[in-house]
Amino acid sequence: MAFMFLRESIQAYRERDPAARSSAEVFFCYPGLHAVLWHRITSRLWHAGAPSFGRFVAHIGRWLTGIEIHPAAKLGRRLVIDHGMGVVIGETAEVGDDVTLYHQVTLGGTSLAHGKRHPTIGDGVIIGAGAKILGAITIGAGARIGANALIVRSVPPGTTMVGAPARPLDRQRREPCFDAYGTPCAEMSVDPLLREIESLRLTLAQLEARVALLGEAQGTEAPHLRRAAAE
Repeated sequence: MAFMFLRESIQAYRERDPAARSSAEVFFCYPGLHAVLWHRITSRLWHAGAPSFGRFVAHIGRWLTGIEIHPAAKLGRRLVIDHGMGVVIGETAEVGDDVTLYHQVTLGGTSLAHGKRHPTIGDGVIIGAGAKILGAITIGAGARIGANALIVRSVPPGTTMVGAPARPLDRQRREPCFDAYGTPCAEMSVDPLLREIESLRLTLAQLEARVALLGEAQGTEAPHLRRAAAE
């Protein structure tokens, strides 16, 4: 079982990181894999009734890898933590299968109360560098969280979120693909805010053209056109 876990984890890194040239390179040189392996040890200690020792061992893992994962957090299969430095996964966080996290991602809590206070991440989610997902919220399967996004509300499955605070990004996909850093390429995405701005600019240009035509018909120029010509 342990060998199967390691083999599929290494394969996941090779599929999602073009810089991974061999399984040996992934095994020896990828701190994200080391952090997940370390978490398997600390999780067993935590559930075996030695929480303080589990936290101590997790602290050593954090010092070695730069990745902080609470022993009580639940991690799914084939989790890829790319680069990894600064990643924080809180106590009640739950991460599904085939999830990808980049560096400086935080799965944090916003409450001081005991109980569920960290995010639940669905299968196949990609979370870009620097993203902050806070609170007992759910990120639906297949969602994409862009770099530096701030998420404080649940995200529906298959949705791409960008910005701080985050907003949904329209996606037009021809076929499923892997979005590095959680942000689709430009030709596959349309930012709703930019779309509205472009629409307003087009409307303004049309109005200016109509005013100019009316001015010519009356033998005068529109005031704003006369000022522009004078300048």
